[in-house]
Amino acid sequence: MNLPTSYAQAVTRRHFFNRCGVGVGAMALGSLLAREGVGAASDVVNPLAAKKPHYAAKAKNVIYLHMAGSPTQLELFDYKPVLKKFDGKVCPKEYLEGKRFAFINPKANPVMMGPLFKFKQHGEAGTWMSELLPNLAKQADQMCVVRSMFTNQFNHSPAQLFIHTGDPRFGSPSLGAWTTYGLGSENENLPGFVVLVSGGKVPSAGKSIFGSGYLPSVYQGTQCRNTGDPVLYLSNPKGLDRKSRRRQLDALRDLNQLQHEQVGDPETLARIAQYELTYRMQLAAGEVMDISREPKHILEAYGAKPGVTSTADEQSVGDKPKATVGDPAFANNCLLARRLVSSGVRFVQLFDWGWDHHGSSQPEDMHTHLPVKTRQTERPIAALLADLKQRGLLDETLVIWGGEFGRTPMRENRGGRYGKFVGRDHHPFAFTIWMAGGGIRGGQNFGSTDDVGYYPAENPMSVRDLQATVLHLLGLDPYKLSVLHQGLNARLIGPTDEGKVRKEILG
Repeated sequence: MNLPTSYAQAVTRRHFFNRCGVGVGAMALGSLLAREGVGAASDVVNPLAAKKPHYAAKAKNVIYLHMAGSPTQLELFDYKPVLKKFDGKVCPKEYLEGKRFAFINPKANPVMMGPLFKFKQHGEAGTWMSELLPNLAKQADQMCVVRSMFTNQFNHSPAQLFIHTGDPRFGSPSLGAWTTYGLGSENENLPGFVVLVSGGKVPSAGKSIFGSGYLPSVYQGTQCRNTGDPVLYLSNPKGLDRKSRRRQLDALRDLNQLQHEQVGDPETLARIAQYELTYRMQLAAGEVMDISREPKHILEAYGAKPGVTSTADEQSVGDKPKATVGDPAFANNCLLARRLVSSGVRFVQLFDWGWDHHGSSQPEDMHTHLPVKTRQTERPIAALLADLKQRGLLDETLVIWGGEFGRTPMRENRGGRYGKFVGRDHHPFAFTIWMAGGGIRGGQNFGSTDDVGYYPAENPMSVRDLQATVLHLLGLDPYKLSVLHQGLNARLIGPTDEGKVRKEILG
């Protein structure tokens, strides 16, 4: 500890009011935090205690399925037969002039590219879906497909930050952090916000997209694994039993409380709460995260394989090169998501890497690798929706699927040339997401794009709209949910009221 710095902090006017027993900080903390007992010697505050929403909520939990890299809407959900007529023709200048692209070279006359796979209509609403989504198509009546999403970011990291934190720069709380800040968790023995990752890597923006930003760190996402300890270093080291760990934590709590009394840093309270949560998780997390407890028919429905994180199952795709199609990590994570929300976890975030199909190499080729990614993911997602509905959980669980932006109607010509692989560049002007359950009216199609899928043509929906709508469904007022930061009432939806709750899609 830097004693001079700590002393300087302790004598400032701000820290006086934080430390004063009748100060604004103390009163706010008292109204925010509930107390929990952990034995006679360890009474600590619990910032994750369940809190009342601003108004009656339609959703209690969220499962957010983020396909990192951004899936192509034109091959999955946004059917464009007109675009097929323009396949191979030079892109009109109005789609290029004044635009910024990640890799397309506008001066090299990029060509338009029609959809690569067949589409059919499904469900009562006649939802167009690709032949790559046969299992998910059976759940069309549960889904609200939004084809008119748009963003203002065209590179991965800023776009991922923007859709998850409301800011394209680092440092702001994520949607999951805001949710647990506003509502807490229904299970005091598990984190309120859990993150599960598949595809071999964390998204481009890193862990900031599930961080807590300027909120206390207890609200950040807890990244869990489906093999070994659910959280790294959760188990006690050899030679340390549970009673000894309890004594250690009691001593740490006393030291941290002393520091908080002296300095007044609210992060110290978060540190105490995190130690106590970890202690409780040692008993609860292992049971919840053990998908081997599920019956065989459930494991088979998801395609889940307990204890397996990846499988190099080589399979030919037509007459194309072989591609790895077996990867049960995402299936395991979908099943874990259902187990977690069933156990009271408020927000579960699944990140799956591998959707950045530029066509610059075989793993980025839409002909061969896009079918791989859909085979890895669409069956488990369909099973998740069916499982939640069968258990009566879909009505209270909001499921969201999407990427950070879309893909261009033009074929990517990186370096001004075309190779043997096919792909599309980043496209912020129009993309597709879908939502289900948790107050969403299923079996509907919301918004549309123009004939080639370049711009929204009907009911455009912004990232701010999405964020405001999700908070609203959780019973949180997106305009009032805020925290004082750098002199402003900082909010997920930003400083203006441009984000609108899209009540048209609500049930």
